[in-house]
Amino acid sequence: MPNPDAPRTQYYTAATLDGFIADDHHSLDWLFLVPEPGNEDYPGFIAKVGALAMGASTYEWMLEHLILPGADHPTPWPYHQPLWVFSHHPHQPVPGADIRFVQGDVAPVHRDMLAAAGGLNIWIVGGGELVGQFYDARLLDEIIVTIASATLGAGKPLLPRRIVGSSLQLASAERLNTGFVQLRYDVTYDAAQS
Repeated sequence: MPNPDAPRTQYYTAATLDGFIADDHHSLDWLFLVPEPGNEDYPGFIAKVGALAMGASTYEWMLEHLILPGADHPTPWPYHQPLWVFSHHPHQPVPGADIRFVQGDVAPVHRDMLAAAGGLNIWIVGGGELVGQFYDARLLDEIIVTIASATLGAGKPLLPRRIVGSSLQLASAERLNTGFVQLRYDVTYDAAQS
């Protein structure tokens, strides 16, 4: 049983019914087509987050579609917490935002994130491959996935790892509205797992 007072490294995301977080072009536009929002719990969730991690594709999509001039869904930079972007090439920073560009092993970065989070949780925003790296390093504590009433048929998977057995413990399942259900899983590791 996880310590409820310890900071948790969480994967909080939305996915389609067939298990994709983005289409083949890394686009999240499908999410804007679902008639009802499924993020009622977001204010409470983000209030407990002290640091964030994000993959390069997710970061670039946010810049292009939400942040930069001419964005499809313009919004100011949404995070006051420090963000670590994992990438192999340079990216445009957002003025005034605490964004740190890193590459390589997630474990030392995770230590820096824990220190910066000040006792709050770490949110791995996406994508799925980055989350998989945290899982491989045994650093992922919880998966919170809001399943949308939508399918893509193909795209970027929720978590491109084979996880079977008792590693995922369903903690809760909640119907949010007619378009979304939220599943929460605790992630556990046993000695046999590599």
